Amino acid sequence: MPVPAVHREVRLAVRPRPARPLSVDHFEVVEFPVPEPGPGQLLVRNRVMAVTAVMRTLMNSEADLFMPPYVAGEALWGLAVGEVVAAPGGGAEAGELVEHRFGWREYAVVDAAEAHRLDPEALPDPAAHLSQGPSAWMGVVRGAEVRSGDTVFVTGAAGGVGSLAGQIARLRGAKRVIGSTGSPRKAEVLTRELGYDAVVLRGAGPIEEQLREAAPDGLDAVFDNVGGEQLRAALALARRGARFAIVGALSGQATGAATAPVEIDTVALTARGITLRGIALYDHMDVIPEWTAEFGRGLRAGTLTFPHVRLSGIERAPRALCELLEGRHVGAVLVDL
Repeated sequence: MPVPAVHREVRLAVRPRPARPLSVDHFEVVEFPVPEPGPGQLLVRNRVMAVTAVMRTLMNSEADLFMPPYVAGEALWGLAVGEVVAAPGGGAEAGELVEHRFGWREYAVVDAAEAHRLDPEALPDPAAHLSQGPSAWMGVVRGAEVRSGDTVFVTGAAGGVGSLAGQIARLRGAKRVIGSTGSPRKAEVLTRELGYDAVVLRGAGPIEEQLREAAPDGLDAVFDNVGGEQLRAALALARRGARFAIVGALSGQATGAATAPVEIDTVALTARGITLRGIALYDHMDVIPEWTAEFGRGLRAGTLTFPHVRLSGIERAPRALCELLEGRHVGAVLVDL
């Protein structure tokens, strides 16, 4: 395919202040010469990219994460799926689909060893490779160890992770699945389309009271993607031997906070034998092929769905991230490039 002389990429124009809303004014879309690959590298024409809440945290230079923070004046990065255009020295064939971490630009140069070649038959839509399903699968299966008959609580249930975590919990045999979200519209989607039995609403009264009504017999497993009041409420209702997977901290990430502290009663933890397990995908990368196989089967059989929204054009990427942080969408947020 012909390669243009220039392409567009999104840069962080100015670092947003912690605890302040993100806006499109923090970004700039610039034209830049299409990079040339060297030996052992691939030139990839990006087709679709994902935006995720952790990207807001990466704009905070003080965040203590396993990933390097974004740098003002430089292009952002994140997961993308693209088509190989050129591969000097081999490593892939022109036309192959690959997944890599250089989104936020229309063309990317990627070391061949760092590009994950995709099986076009693995999933019905290549964009589904950008789901946050691996994190959901990891948290439900390995973190919370959801079992048959469990009552499960998923916080942040309408997001890219939570919208899949509830479905996975149901597949694992959960008897009752409860989610949290921030609007009645999302709550209706969760119960009508995504298999949730009940929903607690942020801002509709104390979370603990709502959760106690939704789970009068307590909780066996919790998939926590939020922290804060929702985690405290879940701990209050945890049954003896309950298992918690701590997979995110949206209560802080939405504003770019570097920390998300929660006060915990350690006496209750020990008395009831509760397990709190912080778990991150970078320690469990082996779940990705496991999840992909399960996801493909589920999508084709209709036992799993991929809730997501797709915006078109790289110029929409900054707005896509802002809308995600504002809680406007259900499921993953993707940008077609």
